[in-house]
Amino acid sequence: MTRETDLREQICLLAKSLFDRGLTHGSTGNISARTDDGGLLVSPTGTSFGRLDPGRLSRFDDRGNLISGDKPTKEMPLHKAFYDTRSTAGAVVHLHSCHAVAWSMMPDADAENFLPQLTPYSVMLLGKVKLLPFFLPGDPAMGQAIKGLAGKRSAVMLANHGPVVAGKDVEAACNAIEELENTARLAMMIHPLPVRSLTANQVDQVVRKFDVDWDD
Repeated sequence: MTRETDLREQICLLAKSLFDRGLTHGSTGNISARTDDGGLLVSPTGTSFGRLDPGRLSRFDDRGNLISGDKPTKEMPLHKAFYDTRSTAGAVVHLHSCHAVAWSMMPDADAENFLPQLTPYSVMLLGKVKLLPFFLPGDPAMGQAIKGLAGKRSAVMLANHGPVVAGKDVEAACNAIEELENTARLAMMIHPLPVRSLTANQVDQVVRKFDVDWDD
């Protein structure tokens, strides 16, 4: 098999894993990855993560032209914004995961640092997550909001909608978005109990040890 064939299979395998574990549902969510020639493979519009067909993924060339496959997701502006602003982005995943969406509705959610620092792993895999306001699904303004971050965040949370995460490759992006959902789940489980979150010093230790991009 070619490397692109392998990538197509990997996208569909990881998407199905997310779907099977309830991290997105129905025809929600979308996923993309860079190809070796600088193009993109993207999940088509209206498709389920549980039933993606490797041969029907939307294929873009390195100039952003759709050259084969089905019509891409309407959330392409989200994906393009990350690729345009983060040179390290090799894949982007967007889910409608339940606990992350629930946490985005909490009145005390921090827009600049959406996830509470409960464990080191959200710090390591995500850095600070930016909470963006509500946009209508498919609104190009979502992409403009991500571009406005100038590549400083690898993950954003769309209020009342779902998380979007960029990673160096498909596996890294999926691992990171799972960590985002798990941390939001943990936050919802303990809210509003008083808990011992990581201290600022502990967060700083994690940031320095694992070379996390933490500054705004």
